[in-house]
Amino acid sequence: MSRRAIARRRVVTAALAAPLLSSAGWAQGAWPTKPIRIVVPFNPGGAIDALVRVIADGLTAKLGQQVLVDPKPGANTIVGSEIVAKAPPDGYTFLITTNSTHTNNPSLYAKLPFDPAKDLMPVSLVSLGTILVLVKADAPFSDLRGMAKWVKDLGRPATYGSWGIGSSGHLYGLMFEQALGGHYSHVPYRGDVPAIQDVSNGTLDITWASPTSAKPQIDAGRVKPLAVAGSKRSASVPQLSTFAEQLVAGFDLSLFVAAYAPAGTPAEIVDRMSREIKDVIREPAVAEKLIAQGQTPVGSTPKELSDMLARETPIWAELIRQSGAKVE
Repeated sequence: MSRRAIARRRVVTAALAAPLLSSAGWAQGAWPTKPIRIVVPFNPGGAIDALVRVIADGLTAKLGQQVLVDPKPGANTIVGSEIVAKAPPDGYTFLITTNSTHTNNPSLYAKLPFDPAKDLMPVSLVSLGTILVLVKADAPFSDLRGMAKWVKDLGRPATYGSWGIGSSGHLYGLMFEQALGGHYSHVPYRGDVPAIQDVSNGTLDITWASPTSAKPQIDAGRVKPLAVAGSKRSASVPQLSTFAEQLVAGFDLSLFVAAYAPAGTPAEIVDRMSREIKDVIREPAVAEKLIAQGQTPVGSTPKELSDMLARETPIWAELIRQSGAKVE
């Protein structure tokens, strides 16, 4: 065989072996080789930002590269989520967001700058969230039935806050009228902290909030919680009863936090990130911090998160349709 033929055979053999070497490289842990960014589409210092920072510290230790948290708030998670949806699928940009990105926004907005279902790959369910309904500390009632009577006697719509038009808090508030009667008027905020502040100073009647954001004002005696949404009591506020326990039905939809990657990210990377997130949030010290923030640690495979989205999205979409809520 001539030298030229031998050289040509070597080139062909190398080309055929390249995919195998690449796959073996992933399996042997070639990723990551540089810092990783997790985009959080909420305000810095808020409940989700605080949760992700705890997880990022654990991931940094496990992955051997710095995992950076990058808050990008705006437009009901759309601003930050779009950044990730359009990022290179190289395993160095991830998104951790609430269910609103997938279950709410596609039904609320006539047009989105990306398709959450197609442009974001499920990585892992992170946690199930807790949401409280809060009123001013000196409100003349201490449960939902008392609140309902007070609203009916108010002589005007009761104002309630959430972290944005079309957010879970907004939709839960729309359910107040269906479940409790009376009239309610939504006031959107950029995060739950300013809404809590307005409840404490009396310029807002009611608001939805996370336990993390609400705790300082509760401890200071400026606001009081009435109930927790969801099907079960929260480990972070076990003394607080659910809507169902107070004989108010319908407020048991799941609020969850989950991780995603840009579509096209190698499956080996997605699977490893899924495993690492699950391991981190199940470490006792991390789980304790998440519970203190009103989150129940879960962890899942990408498929389990995908299946959850398939179940939950139609439920939220129907709720949005019934409410008539739309964002231009």
